[in-house]
Amino acid sequence: MRASLLQIGVDPSESVNSRRARVASLVREQTGSDLVVLPELWPVGAFASDLFATEAEPLTGPTHDAMAAAARDAGVWLHAGSVIERSDDGALYNTALVFSPDGRLAATYRKIHRFGFDQGEAVLLGAGDRPVTVGLPGTTAGLATCYDLRFPELFRQLTAAGAELLVVPAGWPARRRAHWSLLARARAVENQCYVLACGTAGTYAGVQQAGHSVVVDPWGEVLAEAGPDEEVLTVDVDPATVTRTRADFPVLRDRVLGLDRP
Repeated sequence: MRASLLQIGVDPSESVNSRRARVASLVREQTGSDLVVLPELWPVGAFASDLFATEAEPLTGPTHDAMAAAARDAGVWLHAGSVIERSDDGALYNTALVFSPDGRLAATYRKIHRFGFDQGEAVLLGAGDRPVTVGLPGTTAGLATCYDLRFPELFRQLTAAGAELLVVPAGWPARRRAHWSLLARARAVENQCYVLACGTAGTYAGVQQAGHSVVVDPWGEVLAEAGPDEEVLTVDVDPATVTRTRADFPVLRDRVLGLDRP
């Protein structure tokens, strides 16, 4: 499986509509990939909480339409990062969208762990209440978003549900970049999964972004890593490596705590 992580630069001088069109064009260029991954809240910016209410959209809003068409045109599975979803009851969520190569919305995931410590996302957005996996050709992907990366119990549940790829779009700040790299590798090692962690570049809402999107294999080895600026990171991953790793070093069978066992 060839995966392309699109580390999008979020520039406050670029309108949301312009960035949406630009990102759709970038997705269409990834015709040689099987899976394309975008960052968290790239239309508005993960830290631009003052724009959340005005830029919120329904699941089938403009980002959905643009990304569905781009996935269909490129013939790829597309994890379109996340948007500020306005639900039917008016509540807001940080919601990830996954499209199949025919442009169908195959899965959604509402971010469970909200960042902010009683401000920003933590008070403005509702929380998701369930882990989500999605079947891809020959493998299963588990979905998580940014701050979720700090909560290993979510990833263990995804692994127990059959995940072999853990896909993590993010808007991670540069000042905690070391944690980003460390946690991506830790989630890969402890679950014997690939981790595809796709962040944003640039500075918005006064917060410099970490960039450094990364693909980690089930042994914790970094297969590819981006720099700090906008970049397309493409790497081949082999789901059979997960099976071999778990057979050669069957640590997951020795779990004692918890009810579910991968």
